[in-house]
Order: sequence, then C-alpha cells, then structure tokens
Amino acid sequence: MIARSDTTEVLIAEPVHGTGYLPLYVGMAQNLFEGVTVKIVTIETGAGHANAVLSGQAFAFIGGPEHCAFAKAKGGELRSVVNCVDRGNVYYCAPKDHAPTNADWASYFKGKTIATSGFGGTPNSITRYLLKKWKLDAIRDVTLIETANSAVLPIVRNKQAQIGCSTEPFITQGVRTGVWGEPFIAIPKMMGPYAYSTFNVRLDSIQKTPELVRGFVHGMMKSLKFVDANHDAAAEIAKKQFPTMALDDLKATLGRSFADEMWSKDGTISRASWDTAKAVVMGAGVLKTDVKYDEIIDMSFVDKFKTSL
Repeated sequence: MIARSDTTEVLIAEPVHGTGYLPLYVGMAQNLFEGVTVKIVTIETGAGHANAVLSGQAFAFIGGPEHCAFAKAKGGELRSVVNCVDRGNVYYCAPKDHAPTNADWASYFKGKTIATSGFGGTPNSITRYLLKKWKLDAIRDVTLIETANSAVLPIVRNKQAQIGCSTEPFITQGVRTGVWGEPFIAIPKMMGPYAYSTFNVRLDSIQKTPELVRGFVHGMMKSLKFVDANHDAAAEIAKKQFPTMALDDLKATLGRSFADEMWSKDGTISRASWDTAKAVVMGAGVLKTDVKYDEIIDMSFVDKFKTSL
C-alpha cells in the first residue's frame, strides 16, 4: 500500500450520494487508487458538480459525458476518462392507484404530474426525450416537478405527483415503503448501453498532471472489476456508505443493479453508449449542437490498462 504522504488528495463531485456510484466507494474503501487519495463532495444542484470541476474546486465529477458537451458549447474543455454506470440508471414508478394498465405511454403520461431531477440532470433529459418521442409537450401535456433526485420520493409520497422518475436506491425505498409499485419503465432495459455516469476531468488536468489522471483511472478500473467479481463484498462496503438504509432494501437495490448490468466492467466508454446519451440530450433539446465522441471522450488511459487488469 502506498503511504499517505506519497499520495495526492483529489476531490470528486457527485450529483447525489447513491448506490449507482458504488464502484467509486469500493475503490476508496479498498485503497485501489495508486498515488491518489479520493474524497467526495455531494452537490445536488443540476450542473453544480460539473461547475466545481470547471472552476478548479474539484478534480473530477461523476455524471454523463453530455456535461462535457454542454461545457464545450460554452468554451469549456472537459473530458470523460473512465466509465462507471453504463446503463441509464432511471426508472419510472407510480402509486398503485395511478399505475398504467398497458404500454400506451402517450395516453398514460398525458395530463399527469411527473417528479424528476432538475433541468439538465439525466433523469430530466430522459423524461423530455421520451415525451417528445411520444409526441407529448413537456409544458402543455404534462406537469414536470424538477427537483433534487432525493426529493422525488417524498413528492410522490405526498401525492404532489402521480409518477416518479428516479434512480436507485430511491426506487427500492419507494417500493418497500409502499409509495409506488415496481418500475413500469426500466431505462436500463429500454435503452441498453448508455454512458450515464462517467468520470470527467478538465483537459488541462490531462495535459498538466497525466500521472494523477492515470492513477485515478487505473483505480476505477480495478474497482469496477472488483464489484463485478465480488457482489457480496461490494454489498458490505455499500452498507457502510448507506448505514441508515435497511439491509433488505440495500440488497434489493444492488440486486436490481446487478441484474440490469448497471456498471461498466472495464471502464470503457463505447461510441454506441455516447450515441445513446447524445440522442437523449439532443432529443430533449438540452444540447443544441452535435458534439463528436472524440471531442469530449478520452479513452487513452483506459486503453493503457485494459490488458493488464
């Protein structure tokens, strides 16, 4: 193990403290980062996690590559350097008295109030993308309550919305407490590979401190491999990150994530997964200009370590 005095401390900004980022927490707990000590800060304010990196307050943020595309459109240079969540960690749930009876989604969603993440957050973008696909207007045909991801469950519980669009662990918590039923739309199954949560750094970090980026990326790749091969051990680490979450809820949450192949196995951000993410944000009207894969995604660090893992 590398002595602490020989490591560089980096701050990772996350948009929510959730089980979707378990590989990051595993890497921290298992000391898998070489020459890097990782600290995290949770910023639940839309683009706050990306802005923390752009401003130099944080080394990296976890979020979709579209945030790198948003920054590029405004003159900022960010790069996605390693994958984490390779499926859209988004599910749609409803209380039993508002549950759909068929898959005519246009008719079902029309006129309803949907609680989802803030504008620019991926659950929000997916919602707008699907509404457009179903020929529904996000202003005239539905009511969107755009809020922090952690607030979606209480909003539905308080009957302020009939549909909740959220992520784990909130989905399982809502099922277990009877707020809503099992998801009626599971984006991991609907959309397949999707660059949902990648780790993103400033371009100048790659240029000026490549060893730091390399150490972090290698650590994340080892973490992803560990999670894929050691479900029980990963669950033990998750228990420490979410101590107030009932053990049965946590097991159900992780079970859903493993079944839905939520996490990347080797850190690769495929071109197909960015194509899906880009289609969502462009279809939702959040990204106005086409941004190519090579303009915002740098797989050179991942490619270096693939054969040695």
